[in-house]
Amino acid sequence: MNNLIDIADRFKQQGKIVNIQEFGHGNINNTFLVTLDFLEEKHFILQRINTQVFRQPKLVMQNMSIFTIHVHDKLKALSFADRLQETSPNRRWEVPRVLMTQNAQNHFIDAEGSFWRAISFIDAAESFDTIQDSNHAREVGYALGMFHNLISDLPTEKLADTLPGFHITPRYLQQYVETSYLASLQSSVSQSAKVKYCLQFVSDRSSWANVLENAQAQGHLRLRSIHGDPKINNVMIDTTTGHGISIIDLDTVKPGLVHYDIGDCLRSSCNPLGEETDQWQMVRFDTDICQSVLQGYLSVARDFLNLSDYEYMYDAIRLIAFELGLRFFTDYLAGNVYFKTKYPEHNLARALVQFKLTESIESQETAIRTIIEEMR
Repeated sequence: MNNLIDIADRFKQQGKIVNIQEFGHGNINNTFLVTLDFLEEKHFILQRINTQVFRQPKLVMQNMSIFTIHVHDKLKALSFADRLQETSPNRRWEVPRVLMTQNAQNHFIDAEGSFWRAISFIDAAESFDTIQDSNHAREVGYALGMFHNLISDLPTEKLADTLPGFHITPRYLQQYVETSYLASLQSSVSQSAKVKYCLQFVSDRSSWANVLENAQAQGHLRLRSIHGDPKINNVMIDTTTGHGISIIDLDTVKPGLVHYDIGDCLRSSCNPLGEETDQWQMVRFDTDICQSVLQGYLSVARDFLNLSDYEYMYDAIRLIAFELGLRFFTDYLAGNVYFKTKYPEHNLARALVQFKLTESIESQETAIRTIIEEMR
């Protein structure tokens, strides 16, 4: 605790630190809420970046700075403010600020080599692990649409690729093949019914893992600036108005396909039981939630989407659910080296949830495509 206070002291601007506690449910970084005895700004977020995942954390901070400057400038621009006011009266939109150390650095490296950063805390807002109702679903979609709208003119060449291969499903499939082969040689993973189900599930679907990458290679889809991880609990909801007011966790902002974001948002939103449920056989994709999320998204994102973008939306929803399940299962086979876990089979349980969700998406392909078609 004293060590955390010393690190937080490197960033704090005013007030005395009165408490530090673990915060959120992230699977990658260690996150803490710092409380100050300062009335104007009582909290900020302190994070230790997982440098086994983000191997160039300085580039992560560089991307965050480029993103926040771009968005702040765009929000200030009169022409954009007018358009925002027309479609979204009386709304606020928050962009987390990077807090500097007392020697004007955007990070601090401690004696053990850990990489720390601090971010402003968004007051009067909360996030949820599952969709609460149709209004919440629309607001989650609105938040992603607003995020994409704000960065739609941010050139991808300005952003570093901080996670090469991220959301490139064929690469995850190759990692899985290598990992499963080694695991079979070592006999380190029991061939339980659940493991056999996952092995067969991946085998049956490996042939279409490159659907989005092929579309990009053929010129149907193009790289844009994306969030990279817009799952439901990264969307902040105003506690008074119920409006979506921000998307946090900006480590994965980078060049990519907006379909990764759309698929990830819908994958996490349309599973009423949530990602951590132990009732994996009951998991389903809720098309009513899907419709509400897309209504909110397209209310502000329609301007920069083309016909090809719509044509590949269903593929994105199906693929990203499969991809996350594949990543969880691969990590389980590798010995849980990437995602934080609470017990040895945690990643296997997570994989089962995503694979069951994928099955549900596949069984409702016609309904989902109809929803997308009717919203063009």
